[in-house]
Amino acid sequence: MYECGGSTRRESNPLLSTRLFSSAISGIDAKLIEVEADSFPGLHSFTVVGLPDKSVQEAKDRISSAIKNSGFQAPNRKHKKIVVNLAPADIKKEGPSYDLPIALSFLVETNQLKFDSSKTLFMGELSLDGSLKPTNGVLASAILAKNQDFKEIIVPYQNVDEAAVIGGLNAVGARTITEVVNHLNEIKRIKSSPPSRVPEKSSDLALFSSIQGQESAKRGITIAAAGFHNVLMWGPPGSGKTLLSKALVELMPKMSVAESLDVAKIYSSVGLLKGSPLSLERPFRSPHHTTSAPAVIGGGAWPKPGEISLAHRGVLFLDELPEFPRNVLEALRQPLEDGKVTVSRAAGSVELPAKFMLTAAMNPCPCGNHGEEKLACICSLISILRYRKKISGPLLDRIDIQLNVPRETIVRGTIVSVTAGAAGGDPRPKIKLAQEIQQARFKGSGILFNSEINYKNIDKYCVLSREADEFLNRSANINSLSLRSYHKIKKLARTIADMDDSEIIHEKHIAEAVGLRINDKMASDLA
Repeated sequence: MYECGGSTRRESNPLLSTRLFSSAISGIDAKLIEVEADSFPGLHSFTVVGLPDKSVQEAKDRISSAIKNSGFQAPNRKHKKIVVNLAPADIKKEGPSYDLPIALSFLVETNQLKFDSSKTLFMGELSLDGSLKPTNGVLASAILAKNQDFKEIIVPYQNVDEAAVIGGLNAVGARTITEVVNHLNEIKRIKSSPPSRVPEKSSDLALFSSIQGQESAKRGITIAAAGFHNVLMWGPPGSGKTLLSKALVELMPKMSVAESLDVAKIYSSVGLLKGSPLSLERPFRSPHHTTSAPAVIGGGAWPKPGEISLAHRGVLFLDELPEFPRNVLEALRQPLEDGKVTVSRAAGSVELPAKFMLTAAMNPCPCGNHGEEKLACICSLISILRYRKKISGPLLDRIDIQLNVPRETIVRGTIVSVTAGAAGGDPRPKIKLAQEIQQARFKGSGILFNSEINYKNIDKYCVLSREADEFLNRSANINSLSLRSYHKIKKLARTIADMDDSEIIHEKHIAEAVGLRINDKMASDLA
């Protein structure tokens, strides 16, 4: 159960007899919508106004059948002219979630229902037989209802667990419009749903434990999991890049309830919540390289979250990174820097959260065999250069860790690792230690991980010993590092020091961070 703070007073209009409340989803947030109904003499019509889309305009036909088949008096010539207004009129109303409040507003207007509508928010799609179907954005609407001082939210029973996440709000799940009417008329009250529980995160390390060899790469993803650092893995096909990326989620510390609520709100807005509305498991998104820019970044005629928002507080895995369109990759630059994306369209602009860990994999060349001793590369030098230039310098500069994942050698059925550096068994105790240190360090600052440290406070949080500072400056001059790379090495070293329970960043921490950040082999193997 999650408590929301803040409240906004709703002004009532005593001259209007029929006014109910619903919500519209803008991005991932909900906005309050007033559903007003009125009837007056004239030729019979049933009109919905207030900038409705096609699905809302079609609601009048669904509503008429649902009301009739539920045993109530449906809109007909007797009622003459009926107008339903969805206010404010400058907000686009889309989707079928307005069916229930529109139907109830008609029943109130025609004196078939009477109740205090100022304390309840309604959402739900109606079937022709009067049953309620699930709808999107219930969690955001429940947060809105709590902040607007509503006492109750009535939704389809399939969505009631989402609404029950918010404490201090009666979450009522109904199966039919008849149940809703009986509940409001206090003929048969529907029992509110108990608060949703957060399931515990699985402690299984099945994928990570199954990886044989690749000790350096395993060390790299362990550090990435501890500090939420971006990772690029490159190597030949079959070397384990995809498996390492999926294993990364197993290593990451579980989400807090606040993080889980942020993620659930995003998934609720696009109807992707499955099972329990809250989960401490971090999301893992792996879009195909043919995915369009709006699908990855977010967008559409009315902006909706894309893959980078669905990966919020989790992992966005881009396999075969150079195969993604250039405009998609370049569009990642701002979200990687700011942790959010602003999607602007003619219809409006929304800001979507996008604090994700980018994990990418690529081959050394189009055929994948460049640099291999026993396999011949069939790619020309120009094709290899063209392939690698698909990844721009500014994008690479935003990736903290660059790992070489070579093909391991198999001798008599046993993996013989060709990389140095033991993973050291179960890495989770060190990751947990680093997380606890970061939580104490950043308490009250809005920062959760070392990777989120900005330029203003990097010297405050990343204190280097004299030897470490000198080593970093020498490395920066030798490799002509940008200021961003310089700071990313410091933040990476901060995570390594946290895993060693060291308050000061020492030379060995900087040395390992430089080795993870600067991959000489990738730059030199074309020479």
